[in-house]
Amino acid sequence: MSAELRPEKSVKPVRPAGRFRRMIERLSTSQEELHSAELQEAAEAAGCTRICDSHDRQIVKVTGTLRTVTLRPRAGVPALEAELFDGSAALDVVWLGRRSIVGIEPGRRMIASGRIAMSHGRRVLFNPKYELRPLGQEQ
Repeated sequence: MSAELRPEKSVKPVRPAGRFRRMIERLSTSQEELHSAELQEAAEAAGCTRICDSHDRQIVKVTGTLRTVTLRPRAGVPALEAELFDGSAALDVVWLGRRSIVGIEPGRRMIASGRIAMSHGRRVLFNPKYELRPLGQEQ
């Protein structure tokens, strides 16, 4: 008996999801996942480094939303600390010698640049250059 070769079935190319498919995916994802994806897109559009891709002693420009803002003394000196989240990871932003900065508040978007330091296993930017994003705008 001879074996006949059968023609292989043609593989359909993978098509991007249609509008309906994207709508279903958006409805099935949580608000936090949607917010994270939005923040990552904004970081990419601004030409910033993702926080999860930054390393110790690297000079970076990052963007995201401030989650928390606290006043925490360091070695007897006031220090304003904020947690910046870009959808991929979080980063502590610390201004030494400051008790408050106008506009630095939870929920505010900002771009910060400086040298990353690692402190207790967390990424930290000390006294960064920063730019507050206008309120009510997406980017």
